[in-house]
Amino acid sequence: MPVHVVELSLKLTPMPVTVQRKEAAAAEALYAQVKQAMESGQPRLLEFHCEKEESKRVCLLSSEVVAVQMYEKSATGGGSKRPGFSFDD
Repeated sequence: MPVHVVELSLKLTPMPVTVQRKEAAAAEALYAQVKQAMESGQPRLLEFHCEKEESKRVCLLSSEVVAVQMYEKSATGGGSKRPGFSFDD
């Protein structure tokens, strides 16, 4: 079963923050939420939770997000689509 990953790149942070969703629609909604926050230009808090453990949460300031991307990752490990853009997809 593929997992849908929304990856956030933050200012001055070398490692991205990733949020995984089981359903493509949930990942699309999350991507749209982050994109809208970035477009607004007004800093606001974005809170994300783990689908597996609701008690796991992270909160980020939208003005610190510099990029957001979404991609699909296979649970088997070998069949994942690479993040970003490539002619090899």
